[in-house]
Amino acid sequence: MPPSPVTTRVHDDSPDTTGAFLRLQNLPEGHERNRLLQEIAAAWLPMAHRIARGYRERGESIEDLQQVAALGLTKAIKRYDPRLGKVFETYAVPTIKGELRRHFRDYMWSVHVPRRVQELRNQVRRVRQELAQEPRGHEPTRSEIASRAGLSEQEVNEAFGARDSFSTLSLDAPASSTEGAGASLQELLGAQDPAFDLVLERESVRPYLSRLSLRERRMLYLRFFRGMTQGMIADELGVSQMHVSRLLGRTCARLRREVLGSALA
Repeated sequence: MPPSPVTTRVHDDSPDTTGAFLRLQNLPEGHERNRLLQEIAAAWLPMAHRIARGYRERGESIEDLQQVAALGLTKAIKRYDPRLGKVFETYAVPTIKGELRRHFRDYMWSVHVPRRVQELRNQVRRVRQELAQEPRGHEPTRSEIASRAGLSEQEVNEAFGARDSFSTLSLDAPASSTEGAGASLQELLGAQDPAFDLVLERESVRPYLSRLSLRERRMLYLRFFRGMTQGMIADELGVSQMHVSRLLGRTCARLRREVLGSALA
């Protein structure tokens, strides 16, 4: 024999919807049932919103949190059976909180974080708050958190690292460091060093330089490493500028053909 229906109230200021829940059990799908569901939901919605406000410091807007809490409340109302003897409020609160936690778990991470690390983060966050609220509470160290939570310090470090995955900063956001005062994050990002391309080009041509004559290598060195003009090279080598120009052009063309031919082979 099932237990007798009990009142759906826990606190004196909780809405008394016992009669509405009992009527709901006997109503078929249709307009009257939907109207009664809305009536019950409206009565308990302040409680759902109060629960939602407890999660407002986690980076989500209060409006979105209230919508998620209302969804949890609706699920609780539809699944609740007063004939089983359980008070509605004690049934609804865990359902609403579970919906809120699922929302954060599934939708509020800016980057993918493994489920195991998400759960570690929640556990570490809860233990950290407990330690901070103790009579002689202080900002707990990671080793203290690990000891209380029964975790390794590596796991606690993973959990702390996951905190930054809830939200990301725009590259236009101002930098927080003293050195970058007044600058945006984008302005402080490093750029590709053009010298990388130069290194690649040098390494590509290096094997073919040994095939050149001593005078050809000397001219290339004076032109591209010493920055000398063709006239200065001509004076250095004791030849005409036209001869230097012709040799430089022929040598560079030869190197270009050999490098490109090797890359296509």
